[in-house]
Amino acid sequence: MEDVAIQSYAKEIIEMEYKAIKNLGSLIDNSFSDAVNAIYKSKGRVIITGIGKSAVIATKIVATLNSTGTPAVFMHAADAIHGDLGTILEDDIVICISKSGNTPEIKVLAPLIKNFKNTLIAITGNKESFLGQQADFILNAFVEKEACPNNLAPTTSTTAQLVMGDALAVCLLKLRGFSSDDFARFHPGGALGKTLYLRVQDITSQNMKPQVTKETPLKDVIVEISRNMLGVTAVLDQEEVVGIITDGDLRRMLSSAEDFTQLKAKDIMSDHPKTIKNSAMAIEALELLENNDITQLIALESGKYAGIVHLHNLVKEGII
Repeated sequence: MEDVAIQSYAKEIIEMEYKAIKNLGSLIDNSFSDAVNAIYKSKGRVIITGIGKSAVIATKIVATLNSTGTPAVFMHAADAIHGDLGTILEDDIVICISKSGNTPEIKVLAPLIKNFKNTLIAITGNKESFLGQQADFILNAFVEKEACPNNLAPTTSTTAQLVMGDALAVCLLKLRGFSSDDFARFHPGGALGKTLYLRVQDITSQNMKPQVTKETPLKDVIVEISRNMLGVTAVLDQEEVVGIITDGDLRRMLSSAEDFTQLKAKDIMSDHPKTIKNSAMAIEALELLENNDITQLIALESGKYAGIVHLHNLVKEGII
């Protein structure tokens, strides 16, 4: 196929899946809201099961639920009927995912779940299927056609299952009042977690705290900047921050001044420096640095000098 033909065909597939997902909205009914409320009120976990591609989708929905405050466990449908039914506890709710709702494993599994008296929720494209008839609640994930030209490979149908699972998880998140702080507790690792919990004080507490007074001679200013290895020093008058001196200020001074011997900090400092509260989120510091095209900020604690946060700190922490 020519490049143009490939791109055109890809757009057709995306358009087909888009239309199928858009149609899901019309399939949301009382059964969906009843399922959400049943999970919300449950004292147990959510066990999600499926076979084939639906099993893969089930693992993703499990991950989404766990990360948004709803304990969930994956149970493969084939393994379930060969011993893994012990995964299901008394108060657990089971979600079974199947496009047709009539696969052999599902036909064996669904009655067993009902015998255990666990609530059974179906995510299926066929409400009239065996699974649909067994389920207490049905999340209708009907699609008219797969994106596969043979209408065989699960494509549009698995996308619909995934979106229905996202809708379920986010509705539960909303009911639980799950906040960004809660999200951070479940995502402590990596850059995502750090954007949610890392604060400026976590950085300044690890950095040196360079400072001079307005009357500090230039030589001592240079020593202070070099000694603390942050490329900057705060200028204080008593306990108040009145200025900042950076490596850039020193370079500009060297290119313009003829006599350096009598210069003091007040002669080369930049007044009205950009500051941030020590309790602020590190991601806020990054935004302030980027918006002002600078690399260092002065952190304040109750209005007093608390330290320096450098762009390199944020890079090292993986915020960028």
